[in-house]
Amino acid sequence: MHKLSRQQILERLNQLNSATKLAWVFAEDRLQKTFEFGDFKKAFNFMERVAIEAEKLNHHPDWCNSYNRVSIELTTHSAGGLTGLDFRLAEAMEKISAKIS
Repeated sequence: MHKLSRQQILERLNQLNSATKLAWVFAEDRLQKTFEFGDFKKAFNFMERVAIEAEKLNHHPDWCNSYNRVSIELTTHSAGGLTGLDFRLAEAMEKISAKIS
């Protein structure tokens, strides 16, 4: 995977955020977002489902869970920044979140 240019990132970010309630943020060569759910069980269910998608893509998030919140950071370490894989995983996370919320 090749690293996306800043223009490509901003275009993809705009597309991604056009379909979300709470926007993803681009900072420090990473996509960042905190998902919030009704309780811990739903947050953990989200993480389980995302883990399956991450394995399919062989692309894994940096994340942290605190009760009903899951904070996500996506970057492609091997490319030194964002690639299409980061956006594919972010899109999958949005679909999973919509099914759980």
